[in-house]
Amino acid sequence: MQSKRIVITGANGQLGRELSRLGAVSPNEYIPTDIAELDITDKAAVESFFAENRVDVIVNCAAYTNVDRAEEDEATALKLNAEAVGHLAEAAKKMDATLVHISTDYVFGTEGNTPRTEDMPTSPLGAYGRTKLAGEKAVAESGCKAIILRTAWLYSEFGGNFLKTMLRLTGENEALKVVFDQVGTPTYAGDLALAIFSIIDGDVYEGREGLYHFSNEGACSWFDFATEIAAAAGHQCRIVPCHSSEFPSKVTRPPYSVLDKSKFKSTFGIEIPHWRESMLYCLKRLGALKNVK
Repeated sequence: MQSKRIVITGANGQLGRELSRLGAVSPNEYIPTDIAELDITDKAAVESFFAENRVDVIVNCAAYTNVDRAEEDEATALKLNAEAVGHLAEAAKKMDATLVHISTDYVFGTEGNTPRTEDMPTSPLGAYGRTKLAGEKAVAESGCKAIILRTAWLYSEFGGNFLKTMLRLTGENEALKVVFDQVGTPTYAGDLALAIFSIIDGDVYEGREGLYHFSNEGACSWFDFATEIAAAAGHQCRIVPCHSSEFPSKVTRPPYSVLDKSKFKSTFGIEIPHWRESMLYCLKRLGALKNVK
């Protein structure tokens, strides 16, 4: 079988770095790109790149993810989260390639407290969610072959994220307030990257196009997550549950955004680890794991 060529966009981010690491040991050719190699907001640059580089799969890990700043600069968020996605979708359509695009739980609003399925209505609460939903629509309107994966609460040992912030703050402070009225599922970028890698390298993406949800198993609040991080790291910080209203923000975050993974698991046959198991693995990779009960 001829090896496939896979382009990764946003390769310097959390997910992109994990996928690039896996791709480095694949018999297929994974081509990591970030803005220096390919500015996906530049339509002409995208057209030129894919005219010169024939590929089988594009994995779009690039996104404008600063949720608070997006409220002040929705135009820039829209450019990266929607317009650039449209450029990639058009390129995929032209080459008959498959686009794997990463979306978010932020497309949902405040309604309901049961795990979100793919067919539930969307109602974004802020600019980030609106622009990511616009990206999903750009993919659908292009008519390209695509797998859209919505995920949530992404973290890894790379870059800035909640796990690394809590690891630092619980090591520096005697007490810390963390919100308990937002519930979801922490998702380890390494698990999402492995799922994407398994789909591509297992050659099971064609004929399975569509919208899917992927996060780790289980559910918790940010307070629960912070408590588990501190305990596993051996930090004695007292973590106090508080309401979101105690941390005023321009953004209203989804109070409940647990994703239902049934469709993903039944389609691809991939087992997903529990969030705590993956949290411990990430802490171990960071060299911060001290206590495990």
